[in-house]
Amino acid sequence: MQAMQPESASLPSRSSVRKGKGTNKRKRKKSRRKGGFLRFVGRMITVMMLLGVIAFIWLFLTPSGNNMRFLMADTLITTQHRHWAKYIIGQAELDKRVAAYQQQFDEMGTEKDTHTINLPDPVEETEEQAEKPLIEIEEVSGTGYRGYVLTVNDPTKIRLGVPAKRGKGEKVSSMVARTGAVAGVNGGGFADPNWKGNGFKPIGVVISQGKLYYNGISNNASTQIVGLDKQGRMIAGKYTLDELDKLGIQEAVTFQPRIIVNGKGQIRSQKDGWGIAPRTAMGQREDGAILFVIIDGRQPGYSIGASLYDVQQIMLDHGAVIAANLDGGSSTVLATKDGEIVNKPSSEYGERYLPTAFLVFDDPDAVDIPNIWEGLRPQDIDAGKK
Repeated sequence: MQAMQPESASLPSRSSVRKGKGTNKRKRKKSRRKGGFLRFVGRMITVMMLLGVIAFIWLFLTPSGNNMRFLMADTLITTQHRHWAKYIIGQAELDKRVAAYQQQFDEMGTEKDTHTINLPDPVEETEEQAEKPLIEIEEVSGTGYRGYVLTVNDPTKIRLGVPAKRGKGEKVSSMVARTGAVAGVNGGGFADPNWKGNGFKPIGVVISQGKLYYNGISNNASTQIVGLDKQGRMIAGKYTLDELDKLGIQEAVTFQPRIIVNGKGQIRSQKDGWGIAPRTAMGQREDGAILFVIIDGRQPGYSIGASLYDVQQIMLDHGAVIAANLDGGSSTVLATKDGEIVNKPSSEYGERYLPTAFLVFDDPDAVDIPNIWEGLRPQDIDAGKK
Protein backbone atom coordinates (compact mmCIF):
# COMPACT_ATOMS: atom_id res chain seq x y z
CA MET A 1 0.00 0.00 0.00
CA GLN A 2 1.38 3.30 -1.07
CA ALA A 3 2.08 5.77 1.67
CA MET A 4 0.09 8.98 1.52
CA GLN A 5 1.99 12.20 1.06
CA PRO A 6 1.35 15.05 3.44
CA GLU A 7 -1.23 17.48 2.10
CA SER A 8 1.18 20.35 2.41
CA ALA A 9 3.50 18.82 -0.16
CA SER A 10 1.00 19.46 -3.00
CA LEU A 11 0.55 23.16 -2.22
CA PRO A 12 2.79 25.90 -3.68
CA SER A 13 5.17 27.51 -1.29
CA ARG A 14 4.61 31.07 -0.11
CA SER A 15 7.65 32.23 -2.05
CA SER A 16 6.36 30.83 -5.32
CA VAL A 17 2.98 32.47 -4.74
CA ARG A 18 4.67 35.79 -4.15
CA LYS A 19 6.77 35.22 -7.28
CA GLY A 20 3.68 34.53 -9.38
CA LYS A 21 1.91 37.56 -8.07
CA GLY A 22 5.00 39.73 -8.76
CA THR A 23 5.22 38.46 -12.36
CA ASN A 24 1.56 39.23 -12.98
CA LYS A 25 1.97 42.66 -11.46
CA ARG A 26 4.96 43.42 -13.70
CA LYS A 27 3.00 42.25 -16.74
CA ARG A 28 0.10 44.53 -15.83
CA LYS A 29 2.49 47.45 -15.32
CA LYS A 30 4.18 46.75 -18.67
CA SER A 31 0.79 46.52 -20.36
CA ARG A 32 -0.30 49.82 -18.79
CA ARG A 33 2.96 51.49 -19.89
CA LYS A 34 2.51 50.16 -23.43
CA GLY A 35 -1.09 51.31 -23.50
CA GLY A 36 -0.10 54.73 -22.14
CA PHE A 37 2.61 55.12 -24.76
CA LEU A 38 0.22 54.18 -27.57
CA ARG A 39 -2.34 56.66 -26.27
CA PHE A 40 0.39 59.34 -26.13
CA VAL A 41 1.44 58.57 -29.71
CA GLY A 42 -2.18 58.66 -30.80
CA ARG A 43 -2.70 62.05 -29.17
CA MET A 44 0.48 63.40 -30.76
CA ILE A 45 -0.61 62.24 -34.22
CA THR A 46 -4.02 63.84 -33.68
CA VAL A 47 -2.45 67.12 -32.54
CA MET A 48 -0.05 67.13 -35.49
CA MET A 49 -2.89 66.48 -37.92
CA LEU A 50 -4.90 69.33 -36.41
CA LEU A 51 -1.87 71.65 -36.60
CA GLY A 52 -1.34 70.58 -40.21
CA VAL A 53 -4.92 71.41 -41.09
CA ILE A 54 -4.68 74.77 -39.31
CA ALA A 55 -1.36 75.55 -41.07
CA PHE A 56 -2.85 74.60 -44.43
CA ILE A 57 -5.86 76.85 -43.87
CA TRP A 58 -3.59 79.71 -42.76
CA LEU A 59 -1.10 79.35 -45.63
CA PHE A 60 -3.68 79.06 -48.40
CA LEU A 61 -6.75 80.90 -47.15
CA THR A 62 -5.46 83.98 -45.30
CA PRO A 63 -3.59 87.09 -46.57
CA SER A 64 -0.76 86.70 -44.04
CA GLY A 65 -0.43 83.02 -44.92
CA ASN A 66 -0.23 83.80 -48.63
CA ASN A 67 2.49 86.36 -47.94
CA MET A 68 4.45 83.74 -46.00
CA ARG A 69 3.95 81.19 -48.77
CA PHE A 70 5.34 83.54 -51.42
CA LEU A 71 8.23 84.51 -49.13
CA MET A 72 9.10 80.81 -48.81
CA ALA A 73 8.86 80.41 -52.59
CA ASP A 74 11.01 83.50 -53.23
CA THR A 75 13.61 82.16 -50.83
CA LEU A 76 13.75 78.86 -52.71
CA ILE A 77 13.99 80.71 -56.04
CA THR A 78 17.31 82.21 -54.91
CA THR A 79 18.76 78.78 -54.03
CA GLN A 80 20.00 75.77 -55.97
CA HIS A 81 16.56 74.23 -55.51
CA ARG A 82 14.35 76.71 -57.37
CA HIS A 83 12.12 73.90 -58.70
CA TRP A 84 10.95 73.10 -55.15
CA ALA A 85 9.03 76.36 -55.10
CA LYS A 86 6.42 74.80 -57.39
CA TYR A 87 5.25 72.62 -54.48
CA ILE A 88 4.41 75.78 -52.55
CA ILE A 89 2.90 78.04 -55.21
CA GLY A 90 2.53 75.80 -58.27
CA GLN A 91 4.58 75.69 -61.49
CA ALA A 92 2.48 78.31 -63.30
CA GLU A 93 2.80 80.78 -60.43
CA LEU A 94 6.53 80.04 -60.15
CA ASP A 95 7.10 80.81 -63.84
CA LYS A 96 4.99 83.95 -63.53
CA ARG A 97 6.89 85.12 -60.45
CA VAL A 98 10.35 84.57 -61.97
CA ALA A 99 9.30 86.46 -65.12
CA ALA A 100 7.86 89.31 -63.03
CA TYR A 101 11.09 89.63 -61.05
CA GLN A 102 13.15 89.69 -64.23
CA GLN A 103 10.98 92.45 -65.67
CA GLN A 104 11.20 94.37 -62.41
CA PHE A 105 14.98 94.02 -62.32
CA ASP A 106 15.27 95.22 -65.91
CA GLU A 107 13.16 98.28 -65.11
CA MET A 108 15.26 99.01 -62.03
CA GLY A 109 18.33 99.23 -64.26
CA THR A 110 17.03 101.78 -66.79
CA GLU A 111 16.73 105.06 -64.85
CA LYS A 112 19.67 107.30 -65.65
CA ASP A 113 22.12 107.57 -62.78
CA THR A 114 23.25 111.16 -62.16
CA HIS A 115 25.15 110.79 -58.90
CA THR A 116 28.51 112.51 -58.55
CA ILE A 117 31.32 111.83 -56.11
CA ASN A 118 33.57 114.28 -54.32
CA LEU A 119 36.95 112.64 -53.90
CA PRO A 120 39.44 114.70 -51.86
CA ASP A 121 42.31 116.27 -53.77
CA PRO A 122 45.48 114.43 -52.66
CA VAL A 123 47.37 117.75 -52.61
CA GLU A 124 44.79 119.39 -50.35
CA GLU A 125 44.08 116.33 -48.24
CA THR A 126 43.25 117.21 -44.64
CA GLU A 127 44.88 115.55 -41.64
CA GLU A 128 41.59 113.79 -40.83
CA GLN A 129 41.36 112.41 -44.35
CA ALA A 130 44.98 111.30 -44.31
CA GLU A 131 44.41 109.34 -41.09
CA LYS A 132 41.30 107.59 -42.39
CA PRO A 133 42.06 103.86 -42.95
CA LEU A 134 41.71 102.38 -46.41
CA ILE A 135 39.13 99.88 -45.20
CA GLU A 136 36.75 99.67 -42.25
CA ILE A 137 34.69 96.62 -41.25
CA GLU A 138 31.50 96.96 -39.22
CA GLU A 139 29.17 94.24 -37.98
CA VAL A 140 25.48 94.65 -38.81
CA SER A 141 22.41 92.70 -37.76
CA GLY A 142 18.66 92.76 -38.06
CA THR A 143 15.66 90.47 -37.84
CA GLY A 144 16.98 87.01 -38.72
CA TYR A 145 20.32 88.10 -40.16
CA ARG A 146 23.89 88.98 -39.25
CA GLY A 147 26.67 90.26 -41.47
CA TYR A 148 29.20 92.98 -42.22
CA VAL A 149 29.67 96.27 -44.01
CA LEU A 150 33.08 96.74 -45.62
CA THR A 151 33.82 100.41 -46.32
CA VAL A 152 36.59 101.21 -48.81
CA ASN A 153 37.36 104.89 -48.32
CA ASP A 154 39.29 105.25 -51.60
CA PRO A 155 37.38 103.69 -54.54
CA THR A 156 40.40 104.01 -56.86
CA LYS A 157 42.12 101.27 -54.83
CA ILE A 158 39.71 98.58 -56.04
CA ARG A 159 40.50 96.14 -58.84
CA LEU A 160 38.58 93.17 -60.19
CA GLY A 161 40.44 89.97 -59.46
CA VAL A 162 40.16 86.80 -61.55
CA PRO A 163 41.46 83.22 -61.05
CA ALA A 164 45.14 82.41 -61.47
CA LYS A 165 44.67 79.39 -63.77
CA ARG A 166 42.51 78.47 -66.72
CA GLY A 167 39.74 75.95 -66.32
CA LYS A 168 38.69 76.58 -62.75
CA GLY A 169 37.60 79.44 -60.52
CA GLU A 170 39.43 80.46 -57.38
CA LYS A 171 38.40 81.09 -53.79
CA VAL A 172 38.25 84.76 -52.84
CA SER A 173 40.46 84.08 -49.82
CA SER A 174 43.04 82.57 -52.19
CA MET A 175 42.86 85.58 -54.55
CA VAL A 176 43.43 87.92 -51.60
CA ALA A 177 46.40 85.96 -50.27
CA ARG A 178 47.93 85.39 -53.71
CA THR A 179 47.76 89.03 -54.86
CA GLY A 180 48.56 90.65 -51.52
CA ALA A 181 45.18 92.42 -51.39
CA VAL A 182 43.96 94.14 -48.24
CA ALA A 183 40.45 92.68 -48.61
CA GLY A 184 38.21 90.91 -51.12
CA VAL A 185 34.51 90.33 -51.75
CA ASN A 186 32.86 87.96 -54.22
CA GLY A 187 31.76 89.56 -57.50
CA GLY A 188 29.62 88.39 -60.44
CA GLY A 189 27.73 85.21 -61.17
CA PHE A 190 28.78 82.21 -63.22
CA ALA A 191 27.36 79.25 -65.12
CA ASP A 192 26.61 76.55 -62.56
CA PRO A 193 25.24 73.40 -64.26
CA ASN A 194 23.55 71.07 -61.77
CA TRP A 195 25.00 73.36 -59.08
CA LYS A 196 28.39 71.76 -59.57
CA GLY A 197 30.02 74.50 -61.66
CA ASN A 198 33.79 74.95 -61.62
CA GLY A 199 33.50 78.74 -61.29
CA PHE A 200 35.32 79.45 -64.55
CA LYS A 201 32.53 80.56 -66.90
CA PRO A 202 31.21 84.00 -65.89
CA ILE A 203 27.74 85.30 -66.70
CA GLY A 204 27.71 88.37 -68.98
CA VAL A 205 30.96 90.34 -69.07
CA VAL A 206 34.11 90.76 -67.03
CA ILE A 207 36.11 94.00 -67.22
CA SER A 208 39.36 94.48 -65.33
CA GLN A 209 41.79 97.41 -65.47
CA GLY A 210 39.74 98.97 -68.26
CA LYS A 211 40.01 95.89 -70.51
CA LEU A 212 37.30 93.47 -71.60
CA TYR A 213 38.45 90.11 -70.22
CA TYR A 214 35.33 88.11 -71.00
CA ASN A 215 32.34 88.74 -73.25
CA GLY A 216 29.34 86.45 -72.98
CA ILE A 217 26.78 88.75 -74.64
CA SER A 218 25.97 89.33 -78.28
CA ASN A 219 26.90 92.46 -80.24
CA ASN A 220 24.89 95.56 -79.32
CA ALA A 221 23.20 93.69 -76.45
CA SER A 222 22.92 95.35 -73.06
CA THR A 223 23.68 93.77 -69.71
CA GLN A 224 23.25 94.67 -66.06
CA ILE A 225 26.60 96.02 -64.87
CA VAL A 226 28.07 96.56 -61.41
CA GLY A 227 31.45 98.27 -61.31
CA LEU A 228 33.62 101.40 -61.28
CA ASP A 229 34.90 103.91 -63.80
CA LYS A 230 38.46 105.26 -63.99
CA GLN A 231 37.71 108.02 -61.45
CA GLY A 232 36.29 105.57 -58.91
CA ARG A 233 32.65 106.44 -59.59
CA MET A 234 30.35 103.46 -59.26
CA ILE A 235 28.41 102.41 -62.34
CA ALA A 236 25.36 100.14 -62.03
CA GLY A 237 22.52 99.58 -64.46
CA LYS A 238 21.76 98.29 -67.93
CA TYR A 239 24.37 99.23 -70.57
CA THR A 240 25.84 98.10 -73.87
CA LEU A 241 29.60 97.67 -74.20
CA ASP A 242 29.81 100.83 -76.32
CA GLU A 243 28.02 102.80 -73.60
CA LEU A 244 30.36 101.41 -70.96
CA ASP A 245 33.37 102.35 -73.04
CA LYS A 246 32.12 105.93 -73.29
CA LEU A 247 31.57 105.96 -69.52
CA GLY A 248 35.22 105.01 -69.00
CA ILE A 249 34.49 101.70 -67.28
CA GLN A 250 37.44 100.36 -65.30
CA GLU A 251 36.27 97.33 -63.30
CA ALA A 252 32.93 95.55 -63.77
CA VAL A 253 30.90 92.35 -63.67
CA THR A 254 27.40 91.45 -64.77
CA PHE A 255 24.79 91.11 -62.03
CA GLN A 256 21.45 92.52 -60.93
CA PRO A 257 19.37 94.23 -59.75
CA ARG A 258 20.35 97.81 -59.02
CA ILE A 259 18.63 98.56 -55.70
CA ILE A 260 19.43 102.27 -55.17
CA VAL A 261 19.68 104.97 -57.84
CA ASN A 262 20.08 108.72 -57.27
CA GLY A 263 19.70 108.15 -53.53
CA LYS A 264 16.31 106.41 -53.86
CA GLY A 265 15.57 102.81 -52.92
CA GLN A 266 14.06 100.81 -55.78
CA ILE A 267 12.50 98.03 -53.69
CA ARG A 268 9.24 99.20 -52.18
CA SER A 269 8.82 96.72 -49.30
CA GLN A 270 9.81 93.37 -47.83
CA LYS A 271 7.15 91.81 -50.04
CA ASP A 272 9.29 92.64 -53.09
CA GLY A 273 12.55 91.67 -51.41
CA TRP A 274 13.12 88.44 -53.41
CA GLY A 275 13.13 86.05 -50.46
CA ILE A 276 15.61 85.47 -47.64
CA ALA A 277 19.19 84.45 -48.50
CA PRO A 278 22.88 85.19 -47.94
CA ARG A 279 23.60 88.46 -49.77
CA THR A 280 26.45 90.49 -51.22
CA ALA A 281 25.92 94.01 -52.56
CA MET A 282 27.99 97.04 -53.57
CA GLY A 283 27.15 100.73 -53.08
CA GLN A 284 28.75 104.17 -52.99
CA ARG A 285 28.42 107.29 -50.85
CA GLU A 286 28.63 110.85 -52.15
CA ASP A 287 32.17 111.16 -50.77
CA GLY A 288 33.21 108.30 -53.05
CA ALA A 289 33.59 105.60 -50.40
CA ILE A 290 32.50 102.17 -51.61
CA LEU A 291 30.26 100.05 -49.39
CA PHE A 292 30.12 96.27 -49.59
CA VAL A 293 27.33 94.60 -47.62
CA ILE A 294 27.93 90.93 -46.81
CA ILE A 295 25.07 89.07 -45.12
CA ASP A 296 25.35 85.47 -43.91
CA GLY A 297 22.44 83.06 -44.19
CA ARG A 298 21.01 79.54 -44.23
CA GLN A 299 22.42 78.94 -40.75
CA PRO A 300 19.61 78.65 -38.15
CA GLY A 301 20.65 79.93 -34.75
CA TYR A 302 23.20 82.29 -36.31
CA SER A 303 21.80 83.96 -39.43
CA ILE A 304 18.95 82.93 -41.74
CA GLY A 305 19.64 85.63 -44.32
CA ALA A 306 18.25 88.92 -45.59
CA SER A 307 15.96 90.18 -48.33
CA LEU A 308 17.08 92.68 -50.95
CA TYR A 309 14.90 95.19 -49.11
CA ASP A 310 16.98 94.60 -45.95
CA VAL A 311 20.21 95.13 -47.92
CA GLN A 312 18.80 98.28 -49.52
CA GLN A 313 17.94 99.71 -46.10
CA ILE A 314 21.44 98.93 -44.76
CA MET A 315 22.91 100.75 -47.75
CA LEU A 316 20.62 103.77 -47.29
CA ASP A 317 21.42 103.89 -43.56
CA HIS A 318 25.12 104.05 -44.48
CA GLY A 319 24.64 106.90 -46.94
CA ALA A 320 24.64 105.03 -50.27
CA VAL A 321 23.39 107.04 -53.26
CA ILE A 322 23.75 104.09 -55.63
CA ALA A 323 23.82 100.35 -54.90
CA ALA A 324 23.41 97.04 -56.69
CA ASN A 325 23.15 93.38 -55.88
CA LEU A 326 26.08 91.01 -56.47
CA ASP A 327 26.19 87.23 -56.51
CA GLY A 328 25.03 85.92 -53.13
CA GLY A 329 23.93 82.62 -51.65
CA SER A 330 26.78 80.20 -51.07
CA SER A 331 29.14 82.53 -52.96
CA THR A 332 28.89 85.30 -50.34
CA VAL A 333 32.28 85.84 -48.70
CA LEU A 334 34.44 88.58 -47.18
CA ALA A 335 38.17 87.91 -46.86
CA THR A 336 40.90 90.14 -45.45
CA LYS A 337 44.69 90.23 -45.53
CA ASP A 338 46.41 86.84 -45.85
CA GLY A 339 43.10 85.28 -46.88
CA GLU A 340 41.38 85.31 -43.50
CA ILE A 341 37.61 84.75 -43.93
CA VAL A 342 35.61 87.21 -41.85
CA ASN A 343 32.05 85.96 -42.37
CA LYS A 344 30.56 82.46 -42.32
CA PRO A 345 29.92 81.24 -45.90
CA SER A 346 26.85 79.01 -46.16
CA SER A 347 28.15 76.41 -48.61
CA GLU A 348 28.25 72.92 -47.10
CA TYR A 349 31.38 72.27 -49.16
CA GLY A 350 33.22 75.33 -47.84
CA GLU A 351 34.19 78.48 -49.71
CA ARG A 352 33.24 78.34 -53.39
CA TYR A 353 35.46 78.63 -56.46
CA LEU A 354 34.45 81.84 -58.27
CA PRO A 355 35.38 83.69 -61.49
CA THR A 356 35.60 87.22 -60.06
CA ALA A 357 36.12 89.19 -56.87
CA PHE A 358 36.43 92.87 -56.01
CA LEU A 359 39.85 93.23 -54.39
CA VAL A 360 41.25 96.21 -52.44
CA PHE A 361 44.96 97.09 -52.70
CA ASP A 362 47.28 99.57 -51.05
CA ASP A 363 49.01 99.96 -54.44
CA PRO A 364 46.70 98.62 -57.18
CA ASP A 365 48.95 99.80 -60.02
CA ALA A 366 51.64 97.36 -58.89
CA VAL A 367 49.32 94.37 -59.20
CA ASP A 368 49.39 92.09 -62.25
CA ILE A 369 46.01 90.52 -63.11
CA PRO A 370 46.39 88.46 -66.33
CA ASN A 371 43.40 87.68 -68.56
CA ILE A 372 42.90 83.92 -68.22
CA TRP A 373 40.02 83.94 -70.75
CA GLU A 374 42.09 85.47 -73.54
CA GLY A 375 41.51 83.56 -76.79
CA LEU A 376 38.67 81.48 -75.32
CA ARG A 377 35.12 81.64 -76.66
CA PRO A 378 32.29 81.22 -74.14
CA GLN A 379 30.87 78.27 -76.09
CA ASP A 380 34.19 76.47 -75.78
CA ILE A 381 34.24 76.61 -71.97
CA ASP A 382 32.92 73.59 -70.08
CA ALA A 383 31.40 75.14 -66.94
CA GLY A 384 31.12 71.80 -65.16
CA LYS A 385 34.51 70.26 -65.91
CA LYS A 386 36.70 69.90 -62.85
